[in-house]
Amino acid sequence: MGAPPDVLAPPPPPSRGLISRVVPPSVLGRRRALLLIERDLMVYRRQWMIVISGLFEPLFYLLSIGVGIGKLVGNVHGGGESVSYEAFVAPALMASSAMNGAIYESTMNVFFKLKYAKVYEAVLATPVSVADVALGEVGYALLRGAAYAVVFLFVMVAMGLVASWWAVFAVPAAILIGFAFAGTGLAATSFMKSWQDFDLVQLAILPLFLFSATFYPLSTYPPGIRLLVRVTPLYQGVALLRSLTLGHVGPATLGHVAYLAVMGAVGPRIATRRLGRLLQP
Repeated sequence: MGAPPDVLAPPPPPSRGLISRVVPPSVLGRRRALLLIERDLMVYRRQWMIVISGLFEPLFYLLSIGVGIGKLVGNVHGGGESVSYEAFVAPALMASSAMNGAIYESTMNVFFKLKYAKVYEAVLATPVSVADVALGEVGYALLRGAAYAVVFLFVMVAMGLVASWWAVFAVPAAILIGFAFAGTGLAATSFMKSWQDFDLVQLAILPLFLFSATFYPLSTYPPGIRLLVRVTPLYQGVALLRSLTLGHVGPATLGHVAYLAVMGAVGPRIATRRLGRLLQP
């Protein structure tokens, strides 16, 4: 006699939720990137001083140049009105703080894990993919940049350097700045061969910091240099945070957001392809 029909019949397919029916599995799989963020948080919990040390440099600039030189400079013309020099410089330094936190985490630390610690070879032995690695490292860099931005905003509020309620969006804006630089830094790291290559990172970061209308208005530049400054990524972040903390929000603000969002979206895509070639040749 043949086997009962219920034995011969294949098992019914597992039930799928509405989200899994609509969203592609590749998108749902990106949640594994959270595991890499968790791993980074566990590693750095005993090295917290390394993480917070990056916050001090822009704070020192604010206290020395913003407050010290600000007493000599007085008010400057920013966003259509005269504001104190400290209020003009502070959002720019906040943008620099978010940039520093994201770029250093996505370059030097990722390079060490990639070339020396061989962390990603072990990670890829699990169901975590190369895309998860890229998103996880960008996500952790965002956490570091966001932490810097929150602390810096508290300092600005305590010093009375916030002039508008639009400043509540300053932290999300700083995270967007970190997103742009984290993705770009991760992509750049995938091309680096040795520690000497990080001199190029400094060669890029220092001019951005000094010449992104950080310490003086854009109008002080000659017309040709002014156009060049306008297209640099840190200037977009500086102008975005300055418009929020001073309350000069307009159509140009959306342009800064779009610029940084596109920059942040392109970086991880390049990094994913490059890391795939390096880790899965």
